[in-house]
Amino acid sequence: MASNKRSSRSHKKPMIFGPWNYKVLSLGLILVIVGFSAMYIENKVDGFISLYISPIVIMAGYVAVILAVLKHDTGSTPASGQS
Repeated sequence: MASNKRSSRSHKKPMIFGPWNYKVLSLGLILVIVGFSAMYIENKVDGFISLYISPIVIMAGYVAVILAVLKHDTGSTPASGQS
């Protein structure tokens, strides 16, 4: 009985995301933060950065986050039937 509890504790579940996913996710979050910060720093409604640069940077960040969440690397996780 005790050995079953030990073996179930030592069994590690595979990670949901791989290293590539975490890198792209953090890059996307940084792009979103930089885009909103640039928009806040300029603080002009009709400024060049607020109208053109910041929205592009923010959208690129959102695309990177969505890509990182949706991309699944099939080679990084073991098959469910194997131990």
